[in-house]
Amino acid sequence: MTARCAISWSAGKDSWLALMRAREHSLAVTTFVTMCDEDGTSKSHALPPDLIAAQVRALGGESRSVRVPPGEYAARFDAGLREVAASGHTHMVFGDIDLQAHRDWLAPACERAGLVALFPLWRETREALARELVARGVRARVVCVDTRWLDASYCGADYDAAFLARLPAGVCPCGEDGEFHTFVTGGPGFAAPLRVVDAPQRRVASQPPFAPTEFVFQPLSLAGPA
Repeated sequence: MTARCAISWSAGKDSWLALMRAREHSLAVTTFVTMCDEDGTSKSHALPPDLIAAQVRALGGESRSVRVPPGEYAARFDAGLREVAASGHTHMVFGDIDLQAHRDWLAPACERAGLVALFPLWRETREALARELVARGVRARVVCVDTRWLDASYCGADYDAAFLARLPAGVCPCGEDGEFHTFVTGGPGFAAPLRVVDAPQRRVASQPPFAPTEFVFQPLSLAGPA
């Protein structure tokens, strides 16, 4: 029997690559779970729910958002995993690459919920994964940068070979340390690419207890019919 899987879905390139690999191993990934702020926008990426829902539909899945009041991330994450297990899923896929502390938190949380945690990208080199993403033909936009690492000119750029070539030394090509985040608009697995339009960039200062910095966001929305 094919395992029924959910995926922890940021809507970015690493999640997409984890999805592609899971499906290539005959795993039925049907449910896409996104952690969101109370207003429904995704955490870290600040993407609107209708944009993520359209993306997930194009990938042949069902979008499931978990809204998180301030200070309740862990509790809401655990509750979301229990709901995934209760709806008949047996596995949870993650796009993490090599942050051991994160895996050490995720795997036990899945076990408590009765799920098996899968990490299709784990311990592969970041450089090799970045090259694979480009080679596979992912179409992704950079939707957030941390200005400790990158200036605003990188926000809104396409994630492609040219983007990777101009990254400053010391910046992870996968953004695994939070340097930047992406939104995938097309590529393998999509029924059709998404058409998106830009809004003016916005800047948000981090709040304690996080390190002082400024994040630049590139808001996106769905374009109308062609």
